[in-house]
Amino acid sequence: MTSKKSTKKRYNILALIFGTVVINYLDRTNISVAASAISESLDLTTVQMGLIFSAFGVAYAALQIPGGIIVDKIRLRFLYALMLFLWSVATLFQGFVNSFKVLMGLRASIGVFEAPSYPANNAIVTKWFPETERASAIAIYTSGQFIGLAFLFPVLTLIQDKVGWRGLLIISGVIGIVWAVVWYAFYRDPDQHKTVSEAELKLIKDGGGFAKKVEKTTEKEKFNWDDFFEAFKHWKLWGIYIGQFCMGSMSIFFLTWFPTYLVEYRGFDFIKSGFLASIPFLAAFCGVLLAGFSSDFLVKKGKTPEFARKAPVLIGLSLSTLIIGANFTDSTFLIILFLTIAFFGNGLASITWVFVSLIAPKRIIGLVGGVFNLIGGLSAVIVPSVIGVLVQDGDFSPALFFIGALTVLGFLSFLLVVGKVKRIELKESGDEIKDIDS
Repeated sequence: MTSKKSTKKRYNILALIFGTVVINYLDRTNISVAASAISESLDLTTVQMGLIFSAFGVAYAALQIPGGIIVDKIRLRFLYALMLFLWSVATLFQGFVNSFKVLMGLRASIGVFEAPSYPANNAIVTKWFPETERASAIAIYTSGQFIGLAFLFPVLTLIQDKVGWRGLLIISGVIGIVWAVVWYAFYRDPDQHKTVSEAELKLIKDGGGFAKKVEKTTEKEKFNWDDFFEAFKHWKLWGIYIGQFCMGSMSIFFLTWFPTYLVEYRGFDFIKSGFLASIPFLAAFCGVLLAGFSSDFLVKKGKTPEFARKAPVLIGLSLSTLIIGANFTDSTFLIILFLTIAFFGNGLASITWVFVSLIAPKRIIGLVGGVFNLIGGLSAVIVPSVIGVLVQDGDFSPALFFIGALTVLGFLSFLLVVGKVKRIELKESGDEIKDIDS
């Protein structure tokens, strides 16, 4: 470990997380690009496609709490590489299915293996970044889902046009397997990184990061049920949980039904739809970066956490309600404009993980992240299936009204329920537990 010159190894780690998020969302959304072709090939109804979309969400949401606990216990270098490999293999196998049940099972297995991914991302950023840089770091890796898909949507449509939906899924799986090797080769925790400087470790630690080298112990840490219940006892945590569900609902629409909306309801050409679909994702990418950097800028200028952290989220959720505007026009330009503004707002609101990083008790940050992602992940269970039912007659208008209403609920949750943005402090096990805001 070097000490004479300050390093910036945390940005190398952030680049690894960014790449992993791109792969993560590639394997979540490639099926939405292929949905029309899969539906035709396997003779599936909209309700069945909704169930396939939701299968991922069911498994993903159900394993968020176990996933968060695992993140607190297992070295992230090994855990993340294993997750990447397994969900990529499941993605690859989707290219060989011939039945509704097998495809739904594989989608569920991808949800199982991706479940610890976002709690892991948050834990890594919390380890590696001081609080004054954390919203920016979260914004950068979160932007991976948007910028990756902005460029991937047209690329994926072209790949499918050349090699079919089966080839698309096989190629996606191979990419993820390669990235699993890259992750294992290059990721280290701060206390295990051989080239990080003492100056950088001090910067992280003094700024509230968890860079301090952990003392080895032969005593195995036991699971504490009191800690488990703490993740559900505080109103401010419920505020971010409900807000995450509502914010995620719009993301899920764009990640599942959006291409079908453009092709089947609006009648756009399949290849053209891939390029049009990239526009809202580029807007969301700009939104999430603007939110992260502006939030950290406001913190450095001495603004309160309530203002600096909540303002981008509340403005973003307000803009997201404009998705309803697409119901009142047949103009291609206006349809894409309303969807683009709405998804830009969703990007602004997508720094919500910063609340987990700043509010969750330190010793259960993975667990709280798991609960946060569990409830947020329920949107991936509920929303695709609800939309599948709402659009049975070919009209997407009720679906957009449904998404718009959820964004209003999310706005109210962050505004009224979260309260002060301060860490909940827990005393050592066996002592009385208290909330610092009580």
